[in-house]
Amino acid sequence: MKTDGQLIKELKEATSGLAFMSESDYPLEVVRWKGVAELTSEALCALTGQEKTTRVEAVSAADFFRAATSEPDWKGEEELKTARRFQKLLRLLEENLKDLKAFRMGEIDMPVYVVGRAPSGNVLGVSTRVVET
Repeated sequence: MKTDGQLIKELKEATSGLAFMSESDYPLEVVRWKGVAELTSEALCALTGQEKTTRVEAVSAADFFRAATSEPDWKGEEELKTARRFQKLLRLLEENLKDLKAFRMGEIDMPVYVVGRAPSGNVLGVSTRVVET
């Protein structure tokens, strides 16, 4: 069983220099929240400084990362390397966090939190932004 410190270190290594592509590219950052009883929409809004009325959509981490982890024929060598890094990140998250989900918050320019419950009971994962018009 890994400690929060070990998981944070592995997540920082996995996300170093990695950007999530949407209509704009944003880096991935490691997040840890202590003492969160349940990841409700209200709790997420409070933790992230969003308005209580912010729309929160939960999807599976695999669904959120689907395009980033795919290896279609048209991807070149660099794009395939990036896809494999996202595959490794997704495996790391899935293998170490319970109840893993991606939470998209708001509309158009949205913060996204891909988080789950660590063995310590704290909430860990990564965050990024996506732009969808």
